[in-house]
Amino acid sequence: MASEDTDFKSIIKLDSELNQIQDLDLLLERILLEARKVVRADAGSIYVRQTEKDEHGITENIAIKYAQNDTIQKLLPPGQKMIYSVFSLPINEESLSGYCALTGKTVNVPDMYNIPKEAPYSFYADFDRITGYKTISTLTFPLTTAGGRLMGVIQVINKKNENEEIIPFSEEDEFLITHFAANATIALQRAFVTRAMILRMIKMAELRDPKETGNHVNRVAGYAVEIYDRWAHNNKIPDAERENFRDILKIGSLLHDVGKVAISDLILKKPSRFTPEEFLVMQQHTLYGASLFDDPQSPVDEIAGDIALTHHENWDGTGYPGWVDPITQVPLKTNEDGKPAGRKKGEIPLAGRIVAIADVFDALCSKRVYKEPWGEKEVLAEMKKLSGSKFDPVLIDIFFEILPSIKQTQNLYPEEQSTTPP
Repeated sequence: MASEDTDFKSIIKLDSELNQIQDLDLLLERILLEARKVVRADAGSIYVRQTEKDEHGITENIAIKYAQNDTIQKLLPPGQKMIYSVFSLPINEESLSGYCALTGKTVNVPDMYNIPKEAPYSFYADFDRITGYKTISTLTFPLTTAGGRLMGVIQVINKKNENEEIIPFSEEDEFLITHFAANATIALQRAFVTRAMILRMIKMAELRDPKETGNHVNRVAGYAVEIYDRWAHNNKIPDAERENFRDILKIGSLLHDVGKVAISDLILKKPSRFTPEEFLVMQQHTLYGASLFDDPQSPVDEIAGDIALTHHENWDGTGYPGWVDPITQVPLKTNEDGKPAGRKKGEIPLAGRIVAIADVFDALCSKRVYKEPWGEKEVLAEMKKLSGSKFDPVLIDIFFEILPSIKQTQNLYPEEQSTTPP
């Protein structure tokens, strides 16, 4: 009983910690991690409810967002993240997670290889066959609002005792996870509201510039966090500092091109390459974007302003807009010709240097009115060629180190996908 009380107190303490995380994706990742800790699970997955539109109409499913597995993670080199399959499940009785989403019931299965015949759901053992990892005990529970609206599903896998032996999840685990789910859902609701507000701003830019899609900015922000995570690991950044920075970096990265709302449609929607004069006008989106955050009220405002202003600066100082005040647009430093001096190397904030890599990579991989998407080999060759001129060479090396994680983010936010948040 004492152990249960301790676990319950830790859940209450987690409530405030989860509510400090502002980015939705990072919150989902943290919720899964903490859910596993609460019931001492070796692995797990978190899904969110998703609405998709296609030629056949509107369908609802649950899509995997994060998967974690301590056993597999321990086999990887330090700093490397586990790669998992990205997929969706229909909300029906066929799968355990789909059944949980459909019924809103918590399901405790002691042995996935011995599911009762009368159970409507079944177990797909493909992951176990591919990885050699054996899924035995599972506890699957819904994330549901007080009004009964499904937001997602968490499945935790293989509870371990003090001797690292796999055992079934208990009734006490079900009790603890129910209270954890209630707190986590409140935090998720807040994060969804924050994400929705940001996506509305992005939607404004998208209405002006068809390239500026929700999936594009989500990919750029996702790449940015992956690059920063490895940089922070390599530089031994303390966990608390890393968690805080990656949270504000993610939100700031989503807004990197918000200044495009101030650019004329004649230029923004031009179906061909810009003339030199038009490109000069287009460059102003960095200043317009930064000016939106001229009175920062939080660290998010500060980093969003830095990113908007500097994500087109080049390592060698040849980028734009250079040393210019975003409000007055008056040069702060000039070259001999009187034009603004470019920011270079460490003069460019870390966040701006990271998003520069993420943004260019996604642009090269994506279709534009003036080009088809480049092939993977062409893209990677170009990224490597730009090291030390356009890109911070240390960060571009990190980009190549974590390429599997970059590709995973691409799969999470494919080019053609229409979704609405729960």
